[in-house]
Formats: sequence, C-alpha cells, structure tokens
Amino acid sequence: MTRTASPPDTFDITTETLIIGAGACGLVAALSATETGQQVLVIEADPVPSGSTALSAGLIPAAGTKIQRAAGIDDSAALFASDIQAKAQGENDPALVDLMTSGAAEVIDWLAEVHGLPFSVVTNFDYPGHSRHRMHGLPTRSGAELIDALRTACEAKGIDIICDRRADVLFHQDGEVYGVAVNRPDGGVETIGCKRMILACNGFGGNRALVSHHMPEIADGLWFGHDGNRGEAVLWAEEIGAQTQHLGAYQGHGNVAHPHGILITWAVITEGGVQVNRRGDRFWNEAQGYSEAARAVLSQPGGEAFAIFDHRIAGIARQFEDFKRAETAGAVRTSDTLEGLAQTLGLPPDRLAKTLAEIPLEGTDRFGRRFGMTPLAPPYCGVRVTGALFHTQGGVQVNADAQVLRTDGTPFDTLYAGGGAACGVSGKGDSGYLSGNGLLSAVVLGQRAGITSPR
Repeated sequence: MTRTASPPDTFDITTETLIIGAGACGLVAALSATETGQQVLVIEADPVPSGSTALSAGLIPAAGTKIQRAAGIDDSAALFASDIQAKAQGENDPALVDLMTSGAAEVIDWLAEVHGLPFSVVTNFDYPGHSRHRMHGLPTRSGAELIDALRTACEAKGIDIICDRRADVLFHQDGEVYGVAVNRPDGGVETIGCKRMILACNGFGGNRALVSHHMPEIADGLWFGHDGNRGEAVLWAEEIGAQTQHLGAYQGHGNVAHPHGILITWAVITEGGVQVNRRGDRFWNEAQGYSEAARAVLSQPGGEAFAIFDHRIAGIARQFEDFKRAETAGAVRTSDTLEGLAQTLGLPPDRLAKTLAEIPLEGTDRFGRRFGMTPLAPPYCGVRVTGALFHTQGGVQVNADAQVLRTDGTPFDTLYAGGGAACGVSGKGDSGYLSGNGLLSAVVLGQRAGITSPR
C-alpha cells in the first residue's frame, strides 16, 4: 500500500508548521514553535489529545534543573549521559545522548516557569539505572495530568488543535515534504499543506505486523500502549528514503496487574519487593529494570508472576494514581500473614515463606541482586502481574535540530521528528531502556523541532 504521493495543486488548508500528533512531543513542539512566531496547526487522530503519554506516569528525567537544585540534588548532564549509555551498553549515538541530556533541564525549567507546570522530583525511591533523583513529575504522578497541563498551556496560547484527523498520505516531491492527507470521522479526506512538518505521531507498538517483524520476542505480550501508534513515521520513511535506526528497541514492563490491566509502579520492587512465579519461586534479578521484566515474566508458567511487597512499600507506591486505582479495583491483595497472602494469590504458602526467608539482608542473592537492611514485614501485599509492551523506541534518525535524515545522511529541510516517531536512546532491544527515556525524547526533541524556523 502506497502511503506517499505528489502534492496536489491546491490544499484545503495551509499552515506554516504542521504537527502530526498531540501527545507530549507534539504539544511541547507547538508551544515552542508558537513562541518563535510560527503559525502552528496540530492534528490528532484521537477525539482528544492523549497518546502514550496519558498511559504513563508522566515522569521526565532531567539533570541540573532548578527544581533539583532547590531539593539539594547535585546532578549534571554528563552524569545523566553516562547513566543512559551504561544502561544501553554504549549502543546509542553519543551525539543524540548529549542532545537529550543537555537539553532536558532547559525544557523542564521552561515548562515550569513559563507555562506553570508544577513539577517536583521523585525522591523517596530510586529508579533503576539512575544515579541521581532526576524524575520530574506533576502532583498526581500521572501522564494524563501532564497531557492535560500541556493542552491547557497550548489553549492559553491560542494554538489550533484539530482532533479526529488521522494523517494517512504524506505528500512528497523532489526530496522534500509538503503536507498530508487526513481522514475525517465522516469518511471524508482533507489535504493540509505546510512549510514544514513535525512528526510527533509516536511509534509502531499498535501495528502488530511491525512488532512481530522487528521485535518477535515481545509479540505475544500484552499491548499496553496507545492503539493509535500504528507506525506512520516508519512506513513513510521507507517510501521517502529516510533513515531509521534501532527498530528492535522497545520499552516493556513486567509489572502490569493481571487481568485488571493497571500499571503497578516498579517502586514496589526497588524498595525491597520481589517477583515470584506460580510456584512461589523468584526467577531473576529484578534490579535489572522493569523493561527487561516483561520478557522475564512472560517466560514463566502462564506468562505471569506475582509482585510481593509490604505495607511500607505500598505507602510509597500510593503517590501514583495507577497504584491507588489498582487498590480500588482489588488487584492489590493484603494479609497479616504470608500464609494468608499466599492463599489469596493461589501460591504455595510454604514455598513463598521459604523464598522470602532466603532474601539476604544487606547482602547479594544468587541472581546478583543486592538488598538493603529492611525486611518485608506484615501486613504483606501482593499483585498478580504480567509482561507488556508499552512503546517502541526505534524510529527515524534525526540530527541536533531534530531534522529527519535521509539515507545518505543529509537532512530534510521540511521534515522533523521527535518522541516515539524518532529513534530514542534505549539501545537496540529492551535492556537498554532507562526509566523515562520515552518522555525525554518527546520533550527535548519536541522543543528542538519547534524552535527551528521554517526554511
């Protein structure tokens, strides 16, 4: 199926800067483009802006922000870059990593000071792979709150956001992009012309054929991302000669309440909890991270596991709206005894007790995970979980101005990309994902694309 065509003689609508997608990347791009005096139009396939961001915790990692300094956190872009490369085992383009890490603080401070987003830093637990507390989030620690705040900021600036318009055909001629054809809810088609375009339409996790082709190891996992992520950016790239990279990279998550389909924050693990299988046995080093956990959990009997923690850890997890929803839905089970918890979860009581008794306080276990001095204590908590695919991390290759690169390395003058549409900094597979990388790419590349004036 051909997804590109020569531009029509006339367009139904024209704009200076056209942004495809009203998630975090698209809305940040719209704000920054408007501030440089550009005429901006954002189109969104959904009835209201949401995207993958709304399904996340809405946490953005950034090093050296004013918010960090006020909290007494000493951090730097260089240290952040080192953490990203260490997690991805050096598989990322160093220039792209430097662009992301050096630009993140500026974006956070700008959103907070200019647009009033009330960010604070998560300081009461550690995210795997981050050597400093640098996760910035809004009060409810909810991606839906982040999207609503960005949309409100766009509305305050008078930015046009047209929903229920899915971009279908990309107009391309003589090596440049000139606009798109979009499908309306009534079945009609509109053409939109532009001087430049920003692809903020995320990745291809909702396209099962592309997932099976590029990342077969997670193809059978629960799809927990946004169904609108159909891979338009990658499909267009193939037809217009744009570079793509690391299409096998993705963020998984091995702690989704099952069958409730509610994300359980990884804080229940990092603060001393563990995962066990149906036999009540631990089966891996949970300290590796929640992305790797997806494959680890799916490899267990029934493709499921059980997160085991306690009331102290649950108190930390309640800062996240998702966790409170999981408690309300009955996904989180509690008991004053391990035997009672095992019974309510359907686990062998003796085996579960033995597994927890083997946790080495202030020591390293046989999987290589090191534990602290605080043992799990009653009341105990547990959740049945499964592994899921959240979003893809590979995409079109961009330069320092967020311009999409052709296969010969030269940039398009009229085409930009960010967020899940662009290649991120998560290496080649799932193990290179560092918490927050998706939103990092969304806001940094979104702002960078927005501030570049049309040529």
